[in-house]
Amino acid sequence: MRNARYTSYIICTSPRSGSTLLCRMLAATGRSGQPDSHFHKPSLSSWLKTFALSAADFASDRDALKAIFEVARKRGTGDTGIFGLRLQRGSFDYFMQQAGLLYPDQKSDLDRIQAAFGSTLFIHLTRENKLDQAISIVKATQTGLWHRAADGTELERLSAPQDPVYDADEIAGQLAGLSALDTAWKTWFEREKLHPLRISYEALSDDPAGMLAKILEALGLDQDMAQDIEPPVAKLADATNRIWAERFRAEKRHGQYM
Repeated sequence: MRNARYTSYIICTSPRSGSTLLCRMLAATGRSGQPDSHFHKPSLSSWLKTFALSAADFASDRDALKAIFEVARKRGTGDTGIFGLRLQRGSFDYFMQQAGLLYPDQKSDLDRIQAAFGSTLFIHLTRENKLDQAISIVKATQTGLWHRAADGTELERLSAPQDPVYDADEIAGQLAGLSALDTAWKTWFEREKLHPLRISYEALSDDPAGMLAKILEALGLDQDMAQDIEPPVAKLADATNRIWAERFRAEKRHGQYM
């Protein structure tokens, strides 16, 4: 049995990039952490609520942060010995601000992350087809359904069911926002002199076991574990997604949404 060469990894991503699928497959190995959005909403009160902690129990925000990070480490590690974390770019700046309060003597973002979690592998999970990604967000927001399990049952629903309605302005807005998020990640990697492991949604969707094996190998773990892991999440894209994409491209050709 191999020992991991890292004590943690961070999946750097944006919505609808396949991170739920990847997190669940990594957790299913039983050796590579319990990755999730442990620092999802950008607020201290939200973090306290997530980890069942009370602000009244701490003398300062720094004390509260210390407890939050400790519980997050335990939750994201389980009994595997390696900590897994998914970070959405939209909440990343707030996360780093809090890490700065917790580790004020560290000089860089990388130093602060490694002070918190030890030697860290960074995984950049992105979606090459930004139009499909934007449509996926708009459709999920409208229908309320964000994830479906492999057996077809609903895995995550955030609002009551309703029919999706084509909205070119919303798609265009999401498209621009997603491109900005990707650029922000790349700029940060360059600033911190990082060379993340790059995984695309498209490659993950086409070959889940192969991409899982690639990550396990990078972590120094046995990549053969990936062979027994079945994808636990089903695709939500259907004919509606394809029709919207074709319509949006046609409208763009006629001068809209440049």
